[in-house]
Amino acid sequence: MKSISVLPKSMIVLLSFLAIIGLGLLWGVIVRNGLVQEDENVSTAWANVQTQYQRRADLIPNLVNTVKGYAKHEEQTFKEVVEARAKATQITVNPENLTPEKLKEYQAAQGELGSALGKLIAVSENYPQLKANENFMELQAQLEGTENRINESRKRYNESVQSYNVKVRTFPSNLIANICGFQTKNKFEADAAAQNAPKVEF
Repeated sequence: MKSISVLPKSMIVLLSFLAIIGLGLLWGVIVRNGLVQEDENVSTAWANVQTQYQRRADLIPNLVNTVKGYAKHEEQTFKEVVEARAKATQITVNPENLTPEKLKEYQAAQGELGSALGKLIAVSENYPQLKANENFMELQAQLEGTENRINESRKRYNESVQSYNVKVRTFPSNLIANICGFQTKNKFEADAAAQNAPKVEF
């Protein structure tokens, strides 16, 4: 009978050690890829937030011009809207530099714009012909839809950040997050001024 060769104990220990290392590396790669995916989800969600805010900003020139045609004596309101729009569109924020301070500044600017838009919409109450204007009614409808999309995109962004932060902060995935430089991200806070959407009534 042929003798069955048996691996030396030291070789078995070495192979076991290498297998553990290999599995550990594989786990690390899987966790890192998961973190990258979560990070991309946050970036996509933030881009959607900015898209909706930009859509609102794009509606403003037509809205202001339409109101001006009927409410020529509301110059202060027009000025507030135009200035708030300029301020809101000048702030550039991306997920990489979205510090609590930057996010607060961004929210405040968008909140000011929402407040100014609310005043502009309220002006229509004093001008029945303006309220009946087809173009104005269409712009109101678009603005209302945009405000709803803004709120939904903010909600989805916060959900994406929540999911990402859980992985970054909880064991054992936080080990890989620390090694690879993944850091927690900031959410939109429930700030009344920043969420002051103009009330649109028909």
